[in-house]
Amino acid sequence: MALMEDIGYGDITTENLAGEDDFLRGELNTRSEGILCGCEVFKTVFETLSDKINIHFYFKDGDKIKKGDKIADIEGPAKYLLMGERVALNYIQRMSGIATETKKYQDAISPYMAKIVDTRKTTPNFRAFEKYSVKIGGGALHRFNLSDCAMIKDNHIKLAGSITNAVNKLRNNISHAHKIEVECDNLEQVKEAVSVNADIIMLDNMPVSTMKQAVEIIAGRAVIEASGNVTLNTVNEIASTGVDIISSSAIVAKAPTLDLALDM
Repeated sequence: MALMEDIGYGDITTENLAGEDDFLRGELNTRSEGILCGCEVFKTVFETLSDKINIHFYFKDGDKIKKGDKIADIEGPAKYLLMGERVALNYIQRMSGIATETKKYQDAISPYMAKIVDTRKTTPNFRAFEKYSVKIGGGALHRFNLSDCAMIKDNHIKLAGSITNAVNKLRNNISHAHKIEVECDNLEQVKEAVSVNADIIMLDNMPVSTMKQAVEIIAGRAVIEASGNVTLNTVNEIASTGVDIISSSAIVAKAPTLDLALDM
């Protein structure tokens, strides 16, 4: 679908310049430092266009790369190399950027046991690639979609009338295999979530001092997730409170693409 979106009814530039016997060789090079991610996706873009394209990688997903490194050699029919170039680069640049940003966040909390995880704030129809990139960058994964976990957020609490009502109704209706997470804005909600045996308690946009109190209240009776106002400047202090999970949309939504180039 990405290739169809980009090529449309045909690459009028390349198809009118390149003959069937024209071949090109190229190098995938990096112009910046980061974590490589998306090699198989990059390769699949070209293999979808032609089985005559050969690619040899010198690095693999998860490897640290630096400015000037040659990531791969590529050769094949000029027509298909040029038609697939942009889509292939879009994938590997975006995925490498997310892996790189995730690594920065996870490294920032390395003295602590907390894990950096993603959120559902992803690019529509690109979630599988973005979540894979988070994993390659050393992060952990939150739910993939709405069917993975029952997460009671503020609007669900308004609908049900209370945390207690929401948890009890869910527990009566969902499978025993699904966990229940409750989003809490204050300590009173934390106490209520503990009292109804929520599996996961999210501390949403709480000051660090309040998070510390919440961790003491929960006392290991639920998995504790911190969310909101998570940046590279704040994440270490958040981890120091003793939370188990720190969820951040920034590792995906605000990750810059890694500067890679395909030089023919």
